Formats: sequence, C-alpha cells, structure tokens
Amino acid sequence: MTHKIAVLGAGKIGEALLGGLLRSGRPPATLLATVRRPERAAALRERHGIEVVDTAEAAKTADTLILAVKPQDMGALLDELAPHATADRLVISAAAGITTAFVESRLSEGTAVVRVMPNTPALVDEAMSVISAGRHATDADLAHAEEIFGGVGRTMRLPESQQDAATALSGSGPAYFYYLVEAMTDAGILLGLPRDKAHELIVQAAIGASVMLRDSGEHPVTLREAVTSPGGTTISAIRELENHGVRAALIAAIEAARDRSQALAGPA
Repeated sequence: MTHKIAVLGAGKIGEALLGGLLRSGRPPATLLATVRRPERAAALRERHGIEVVDTAEAAKTADTLILAVKPQDMGALLDELAPHATADRLVISAAAGITTAFVESRLSEGTAVVRVMPNTPALVDEAMSVISAGRHATDADLAHAEEIFGGVGRTMRLPESQQDAATALSGSGPAYFYYLVEAMTDAGILLGLPRDKAHELIVQAAIGASVMLRDSGEHPVTLREAVTSPGGTTISAIRELENHGVRAALIAAIEAARDRSQALAGPA
C-alpha cells in the first residue's frame, strides 16, 4: 500500500481520522500530518507512529490531502498549499461552510476536490460524514473519501447544495443532544436525584432510544407514541414541551446553524 494520505490540521477530528485509518489496517508509513505546535507533533508521533511534516512536504508527498483546519484558517492554508499541490492530488475539505468552488479556485486547474462534513462522534467511530463532489471529482474520488471516513463511522453522499443543511443537522447535531442531556440532568437534580444518577439514567435512555431509532425502522412518532399512555406522565411532559415552543425553537436553531454555515464561506 503506497498511496499516502496527509491530514493537514490534525486536531481532534483529524486525529480521529488518522486513528480510524490505522485501525482499518493502513500502515503508519502511509500517513502524514501537519500541526502548528511542536508538542502536538510529538504527541501524534508517540501515539500513532506517523510522520509529522510541514505543509509543503505534505503536498509534495501525499496523494490525498485532507484539509481539517477551521473554516477561518482555510484561506491561509490554501495559499500555503497552492505552490506545492499539483492537480493530480485529491483534496478533501472537512471545514464547515467551505465550498469546493472556493478550494478549487485556490489550487491548480483541474484539481479534484471533495467536501466532507464529519462530526465529533468520529472520536468513538460513530460519526456521520456527508460527502459531496466538486467539479472535477470522480466517482472513484468519492469512493476513496467514503473509504477514509468510513473508518470512523457512516457516510452519506449528498449534492453540495445540501451540505449546509447537513452541517446544521449532523455536524452540529451532537451539541444539541448534549444540551438536552444537560437540561434533563438539571431537571433530575431539581427532582431530588444525585447528579451522577440523573446523568446515568438520561445517558442510557438516550443510547437505548438511539438504537431503537436506528434498528427498528419505525418512525420517531410511532416510537414516541408507544411511550405516551393516555393521561400518563409522558403526555404531561410533551404538553409542556409544546407549550414552551421547544419544537419551534429547535427548528429555528437548526436554521440558524444552516445560515451560519453559509456565511462561513464568505470571509474565507
């Protein structure tokens, strides 16, 4: 296996990808990373046995370049990358809001660019990564991106026009669940439960509900109705959620995340 992959900006998601690739059997010698801080480079070398290089070396050596920096840093990275990255490289952008057209405009004409939006459950191999093709990306390029990101969870192909919506739902989605768990934990404490017990109850409820959603094939309304007895405790809680506009607030929040994803492409 001689095909080399470089992760430029090996933060949490970047390191999760490297770990997934190693667990899938890829030799450390075929992986490269770039980071800003020497201590971070030393930690990656020690944990994974991979080579940490500068941007120019990564561009010259790797066949696939995964850009995993923050959106606001993408312009500077591409300026640094452009003189060294030839058009035969596959470039995968994993930054929220950054379009394939923006990346293509900064690199050699004809460069294949794929846009991917993973989420933080990549750290536990339960990510959802949404994959879209740029102008020059082939089906083989998309399959290669699926192979890489499939090592840390599931993948889905969508047109790039739907990437901002997917970012709002899936990329930011875990944070919404953490927010709800935090609020439910506070409720448990208010009702007299110790924090650790309330947390354990809610986390297991969330895991069980998620597995049922994934494996049962049932609509969430059907599953919710199965818990909601006439005149019971659950319907009383649902009434309060509706009275306080929780459904409308979630829809508005996800729309705001979509709008922010679109805005991130502007100043990049």
